[in-house]
Amino acid sequence: MSVLWTSADLRAATGGTLEADVHVTGISIDTRTLAPEDLFIALHGESSDGHAYIRQALDKGAACVLVHDTAGLNDSRLLIVPDTMTALVDLGRYARSRFRGKVVAITGSVGKTTTKDMLTVALSAIGPTHAAVASYNNHWGVPLTLARLPQDARFCISEIGMNHVGEIAPLAAQVRPDVAIITTIGTAHLGHMGSIEAIALEKASLFGALPAKGIAIVPDDAHGQTVFSDALPEGCTLWRSGFSATAELRLEDLNCAAQGSHFLLHTPNGEQNVTLTAPGEHLARNAALTLGAVAALGEDVAAATHALNGFVPGAGRGQIRTILNDVRLLDESYNASTPSVRAALATLALLPAQRHVAALGDIRELGTFADAEHRSLADAVQTASALTFCCGPHMRALYDALPSELQGGYAADAASLAPILLDALRPGDLLLVKGSFGSRMRDVISALDNASSPVSA
Repeated sequence: MSVLWTSADLRAATGGTLEADVHVTGISIDTRTLAPEDLFIALHGESSDGHAYIRQALDKGAACVLVHDTAGLNDSRLLIVPDTMTALVDLGRYARSRFRGKVVAITGSVGKTTTKDMLTVALSAIGPTHAAVASYNNHWGVPLTLARLPQDARFCISEIGMNHVGEIAPLAAQVRPDVAIITTIGTAHLGHMGSIEAIALEKASLFGALPAKGIAIVPDDAHGQTVFSDALPEGCTLWRSGFSATAELRLEDLNCAAQGSHFLLHTPNGEQNVTLTAPGEHLARNAALTLGAVAALGEDVAAATHALNGFVPGAGRGQIRTILNDVRLLDESYNASTPSVRAALATLALLPAQRHVAALGDIRELGTFADAEHRSLADAVQTASALTFCCGPHMRALYDALPSELQGGYAADAASLAPILLDALRPGDLLLVKGSFGSRMRDVISALDNASSPVSA
């Protein structure tokens, strides 16, 4: 593997003390996944302190350990700084400053990680691409993504998230994107933020980090169009993506089917016929944003379009697979918001099945809006004709709003819902599982997988 960091680089980036001459090929914050020659960063978190694992990291072959407390150890491989979290940010800033490739930042209420994954596929067809792992989009995930950035990469993709006011701007300042994308403005974190307008303002603060001639991309139907325009720095350009005649990235003749989607995409750089093998209008919209970013970077949109044809959603984000005895699972279990539940139900309705079934867990962080937001999903459930199983105190509002023929069962939590759901499933069913991360719908997925596994003799 190529060298990410030398001792000289580490000292220059952090101002820390390091006696050993090391060559770092990766960065880890978890000794369970640490590889030889990694830099292990001993972060002090809410529930654990990485300094307790310094010796374990060294024994597993870490090239170096970043610490602000030596824990009584005397080892030349310790990079000693005043604070490891601050030093991680310093590493990210240093890596970004020496990077000569192009950078894209993505935020939004829904679809950040899927759009990031799509863009990774698209840009990887053009050149070496570095992207955030999973949903590493917070105060430690963003600098960690930058600190892992190889100097010889051609593209870097950073995902930036938030759930409170003032979180995006400092992260965007670290990333300094050439292109900035807002995927959606929705009700995620509405309980913390207070209004859709506040959410749009916070998301649009991403644009403040764009350079002169930078390009921002937003959905043409998202709330906050004036907010987006006002947030754009002088000399930058705003591209809108959607179905309107004036959109710079315009989808035309969209055909969504069980096998996937096809549409014609108009961009300022030309037209592309786009075919996706993954179903759902929301994925077509994400693909338009993705290809718009490629066009904004001045790269080969045709090559990116061809690569996107093979895109497959990841586990928990729209992956479709067979479980049990001929039951198909649409796994959307990783997270949820009101718009993303609607999109998932619309995708469920596209797919043929003897019965459409939905297992839905609470959407979190909606505050006083929670019951109304959950109840508003009743029309989407009825449109999908989905036999629905719900868990969580707020999903009770949706469950009670459904006609009796669509009420499959209710439980207080995901673990309690799993056996009820398992007992009700039949061969030929198509099952959607979705809920916020905190509603633990992964417990339902685990129960389904355990029931699908053959029993050992």
